[in-house]
Amino acid sequence: MAVAYSREMLIAGGGIGGLAAALACNRAGWRARVFERAEAFGEVGAGLQLGPNATRVLQDWGLSDALQAVAFFPDSITVRSATGRRVLGRMPLGREVAARYGAPYAALHRADLHGLLLAAVEASGESVLHLGTEALDAAPSGATPESLALACRRASSDAGRSEGEALIVADGVWSRLRRQVTGAGDGEPLPTGQFAWRTLIPRDALPAPLRCEYAGVNVWLGARLHVVAYPVRRGELLNLVVLAEGLPASARGTAPQDWNAQAAPAEVAQLLAHAGTGLRDLAGAAPHWRRWMLHDRDPVAGPQALARERIALLGDAAHPMLPYLAQGAAMALEDAAELQRVLAMDIDDVRLCLARYALHRWQRVGQVQARARRQSRIFHATGPLAWGRDAALMLLGRRLLDQGWLWRT
Repeated sequence: MAVAYSREMLIAGGGIGGLAAALACNRAGWRARVFERAEAFGEVGAGLQLGPNATRVLQDWGLSDALQAVAFFPDSITVRSATGRRVLGRMPLGREVAARYGAPYAALHRADLHGLLLAAVEASGESVLHLGTEALDAAPSGATPESLALACRRASSDAGRSEGEALIVADGVWSRLRRQVTGAGDGEPLPTGQFAWRTLIPRDALPAPLRCEYAGVNVWLGARLHVVAYPVRRGELLNLVVLAEGLPASARGTAPQDWNAQAAPAEVAQLLAHAGTGLRDLAGAAPHWRRWMLHDRDPVAGPQALARERIALLGDAAHPMLPYLAQGAAMALEDAAELQRVLAMDIDDVRLCLARYALHRWQRVGQVQARARRQSRIFHATGPLAWGRDAALMLLGRRLLDQGWLWRT
C-alpha cells in the first residue's frame, strides 16, 4: 500500500541532521522542505565515527549497502600514551561489536555520510531542497490554525515565506532559530578553551609501517591534549585530529564560528613537541591542517529545551557536545529516528508528536553531553588523575572502552 504524503514539514538546515530529519519525515509519510543557506553541497569537513547506535539507524533505513560502499570498519580501538608507544588499552571492534550490538562500528568522511543521506532523500521523491536559502523566523501563518510560516532569505532575491505544519530546526551549533524554542534568554554556545586541528592524509603517502600500524581507531593521551587517527573512505585516507586546551600564540585570533581556518603545520609540531617519535612522524606527514574552536552547551535539562508548540530542535542546534565520545552525528541520527517514530503515530496534532519527541530524547542527549564533558577531563588529565587513568586502562582497558551504555539503545 502506497504512503499518502499529505502533511508537510519545514526543515531549517541541510546538513547531516537536516537530511536525516527529511528522510525520517518521508518514511513517516510526511513531505519535507529543506532550507539550506549554502548555495551548493560540497565536500566539507573530515572524518567522523559512528558507533552501533548510529549505524543501527542507517540499517533500519535500508542504507547498509550505501554505508558499506563508503565507510571503513575498524577492527579495534587502541589507546596509547602520547609520550611514547606504550599501549594503555585495546578493544576489538569489527565482527565482535557488530554481533554484540546488532550493528557495526564505522568510520567515514563526513561528506560521504551526507552524500548517502542526500541520495536517500532524493530517491524518496518526497522532499524539496531549497539551496541558497536561509531560514530566518517562524510564526503562525494566519491562514489556518494548523500551519506555520517560515520566513526565508535567498542570497539573490528578497525574503519569501513557506508554509508547513511544523518546523524542525537543524541548522547547527550557531542556530539562528534555536531561541524560538528555548526563549530569548538563551545565550550563545559556550567556548570551551579547547581547539581541534584536523587533516586528511592519503594512506598511500604514509610510510609503510605507519600505514599498517594505524589501521584501526588510534587514540594518544597526553597532558591537556589527545590525538585521534582512523581511516576513512574505505581506508583510502587517514583522518588525523589533534585536540588541545589553549592555542599557540602564533594562532591567536581564531574567529569563534570559523570551523575551517587554515593552520600552519608548525602549530601542530609545537603542540606535539613532547610527544613520542611515532606520533610526531605521523603528524609531520600531513602537508596542511585546518583548525577550529570547540563550543558546546550545558546538558539539556528538560523536554522544554527541545520542542515548543510546532517547532522542535534536532542535532547540534539542540545539543552541541564535545567530540570526546564521537557522538555528534550519532545523536542527530538518533533524533531523526525518534522523530520518524512519533510522526508515524496516529496523532493528528503535530504539537503532541513533537512534545513526545522531546520527552523521549532529552534525558539521552543530556547524558551524552555530560559524559562528553567528563571524558574531556579524563583524556586531558595531568598528574595523579592521569596516572590513575593510565593504570585503569592497563588493568581494565577492554571493559572501560566498551561503551555498552551508549551503543545499546
